[in-house]
Amino acid sequence: MQKIMVLNAKGGCGKTTISTNLAACYASRGYYPALLDYDNQGSASNWLNIRPEHVAPIHGIEAHRQKLTVTRSWQMRMPPKVDRVIIDTPAAANNQELTNYVRQSDIILIPVLPSPIDIHATTDFIKEILVIGKMRSDTFRGIGAANGTRIGVVANRVKENTKVYNTLQTFLASIKIPFITGFRDSQYYVHAFVEGVGIHELRDTRTQYLRQQWQPLLDWIDDTGNLGDDSSIGIDPTILG
Repeated sequence: MQKIMVLNAKGGCGKTTISTNLAACYASRGYYPALLDYDNQGSASNWLNIRPEHVAPIHGIEAHRQKLTVTRSWQMRMPPKVDRVIIDTPAAANNQELTNYVRQSDIILIPVLPSPIDIHATTDFIKEILVIGKMRSDTFRGIGAANGTRIGVVANRVKENTKVYNTLQTFLASIKIPFITGFRDSQYYVHAFVEGVGIHELRDTRTQYLRQQWQPLLDWIDDTGNLGDDSSIGIDPTILG
């Protein structure tokens, strides 16, 4: 079972958009993903609530709130057939929460927007993650699941051939962390979200280029090998309290 966490202390960088689209992509390809929503805004949970019945199922957990009718451990349990876990996280996590994130994750995806403010904030955040995780910047292994935790950066809401995007690419090349892919700024992501689906589930040929931008990310995730314990059917309920 792969546990993929979308993480950045900077708000508004598109963590929920990436989390929901990644879960929908896996579902459309025959996997049975789980989507854990740790964000108090509950946007990922709301997306799941409007998800149509005709599309492939995604197991959802509202991890941001404690249900009064069940224990936390029971609330966090997942069906044994879940083979991908995507974790949507809130902004402004403290050091203890970040430590728990790294320990719980096989893969950490850090979305960054092509703006000077976001580049600066993400630089500081990546340094913090590397210190907390005690990861070597060339391998990103050594803690977490069986083969360690890996970090990758994805650029979000990009407009190609612009000065600010070129600045972002230069920044990503300098930090020696894998820059996996960039997702174009498109209203199709908004249309998909309000319909409870992902970009891979829209029946519109004009979204083909957007879908192609996800393939490098899927390939990079699959290249991590056999991460995690397939017998595991839950997430540590202590994460984020």
